[in-house]
Amino acid sequence: MNRKLSIIGFVSVLFLLLILYLVFPNSKDSYMEMNAVSADITISSEELVSSFMVDERSANSMYRGKVIEVEGIVKDVTFLNNRNTVFLYGDNKYSSVICDMFPNQENEIKNLKKGQKIKIKGVCKGFLKDAILLNCMLINTTNQ
Repeated sequence: MNRKLSIIGFVSVLFLLLILYLVFPNSKDSYMEMNAVSADITISSEELVSSFMVDERSANSMYRGKVIEVEGIVKDVTFLNNRNTVFLYGDNKYSSVICDMFPNQENEIKNLKKGQKIKIKGVCKGFLKDAILLNCMLINTTNQ
């Protein structure tokens, strides 16, 4: 009986790993896809945060899961836990747009400065006090 359960467990784990491999492509392929995909929506970071603050349900239906291009002012840039993250100012001092960048964007975002105006494209995942964008890439920068 234990041997049968072990085999079932092993097969289940293999099946789960196969599903994860198929559902979550590696970041190099994702980057190439993001680079080739046009944005569904273009919006400012202030407008994005404001729309979630006013009506989160409506904003989720408009933005969640979509590729969006966000223009905003750099609030901060971090390189913690092998994650490269750019924070853009939202419509108030407590909220922002958190942009989780692709690892190959590290050299580009190292040159960003607080207060700089930029455009980032990524997939909107929703709102938890901040708007969250994943698989992001820098579109352009403007010195201010």
